[in-house]
Order: sequence, then structure tokens, then C-alpha cells
Amino acid sequence: MAFQNIVGYKLGQASATTAYYVLYTVPANTRTYVKDIDICNTTAGSLRFYIHLVPAGKSPDSTNALFYNAPINATTTVQWTGSAILNAGDTIQIKASATGCVVSVTGGEAT
Repeated sequence: MAFQNIVGYKLGQASATTAYYVLYTVPANTRTYVKDIDICNTTAGSLRFYIHLVPAGKSPDSTNALFYNAPINATTTVQWTGSAILNAGDTIQIKASATGCVVSVTGGEAT
């Protein structure tokens, strides 16, 4: 399958909770390019966060972690910039040690 059309946009944005949340799922017949992830701690205390790039049919664990139990100081933003390619059915899943951690992901979809 040739991926001819690439459209860039915000893939997802949500406040992380203490349970894993699926922020984004790659649609069928699509590949997704993850370009930037911003993690913002909106609280007055330090938090820890998790971000996983999970293959289709799998669960978040240490083998698919981008950030795993990573610390973030109060009222601080952490930015990851790189490149990750996700295939159809793959997910981006997030979690934090407490509420108050907002995660935003940008990239593009190729169809």
C-alpha cells in the first residue's frame, strides 16, 4: 500500500488520570507519524507520567514505553520531539500519578 496523502494535525489532547487512557488510535489503512508530544503539569506539586506507543492488540508495558514513571516538576512542560511511526490499530496511551497532567500529541496521518 502506497501512502500518498499526508495530513498533519493534532492527534490528541487530554488530561491524564491514574488509569491508562487511549489518547489516539491509528485508523484502518493508515500510518501515523508522531512528531511532538507536550506534557504539561498544571499542578503545584511534582507528578510522574507514562506515555506508551502500543502495538495493535497489546497493552501498555515497559516494552512500548516512550516515558515510564518519568518525573515532571510543578507547573512545568516537557516536550518530546522526534519521529515515531505507528501502524493501523496502534495506540498512544497515557497515565499519570495524579490528575493535572495534560498531554498533547501532534503529527500526521498517511493514507
